[in-house]
Amino acid sequence: MSAEIFKYSKTFTLECGQKLHGLQIGYHTFGKLNKNRNNVIWVCHALTANSDVLDWWAGLFGENNLFNPEEHYIVCANVLSSPYGSTNPLSINPVTQQPYYLAFPQVTIRDMVHAHQLLADHLGVDQIKVLIGGSLGGQQAMEWSIIEPERINYQILIATNAKHSPWGIAFNESQRLAISTDRTFYANQPDGGSKGLKAARSMALLSYRGYETYQATQQDDDNEKLDNYKSSSYQGYQGEKLLKRFNAYSYWYLSKAMDSHNVGRGRQGVEQALSQVKAPTLVIGIKSDILFPVSEQQYLYQHIPNAVYSEFDSIYGHDSFLIETEILTKTIESFLGNNLNGKVVKMQTA
Repeated sequence: MSAEIFKYSKTFTLECGQKLHGLQIGYHTFGKLNKNRNNVIWVCHALTANSDVLDWWAGLFGENNLFNPEEHYIVCANVLSSPYGSTNPLSINPVTQQPYYLAFPQVTIRDMVHAHQLLADHLGVDQIKVLIGGSLGGQQAMEWSIIEPERINYQILIATNAKHSPWGIAFNESQRLAISTDRTFYANQPDGGSKGLKAARSMALLSYRGYETYQATQQDDDNEKLDNYKSSSYQGYQGEKLLKRFNAYSYWYLSKAMDSHNVGRGRQGVEQALSQVKAPTLVIGIKSDILFPVSEQQYLYQHIPNAVYSEFDSIYGHDSFLIETEILTKTIESFLGNNLNGKVVKMQTA
């Protein structure tokens, strides 16, 4: 199922002051908007994901899952800079009639949310029953709940933060350094920087997983080996896998957008910004997450009004929010109550 495309006819002004002409957003919808228009589940996706949430978040979304198209109107939109239907560095610059490449303007998390607000208006979505996102998706959800607190009924933030950390920025910068060592990145060609992107993905995986993950999944049983280890092969395989579906330019700009995340910008600080959230909010942390440690989710819980906190452990680190869907289902069900129709139930908080 390919993404639908929303085209915005007016000029879209970015937070950096630059303008996009001919903005478009790729998106998927599943199910139907009900008569009362109160069954919308809006998903904000993570860094290299796309808008087909039934594909990458199966187990939480889909037929017979907690969020299913039979009951809910599920919307997921592709973020600006990402190559799955939305305006991105490989889009045609109307001024030059050539792809933007590195002439693409800086995009922030806040810009992504402003674009998705336009899509929500287009779809007739004036109330979002549940706004949910993990990682960069959680950063978007948080921004939206601050910009339009009245539009969001419930919010779920998983493995995310209020302001991207120096640690997270350092990981992203290291990946960009890897991309920039590939001279083809500056050649203005669609596959430019591919070798650099492969190396960047290998670095990213280390932050998404962790020691326990590799111990459990990439252990070599052959005591006589001197080379060609499973974990070496795995890093290369994952890099090649990303190359088949992504490009270095989008990756570069998306990592920059993540670095820009700071809900306190222009709002008298982070705590003041978080105090503006009105939606009852479930914050979920993952004990083994080394990229977004639980201290960041506990901070959100402490400063978002009407928030509850839950955490779980898994060998899969940050990526657990995509893998441990059974745990997430139970936690979210407890938060939302029976069939998303009741009042928010109390949870044990940190």
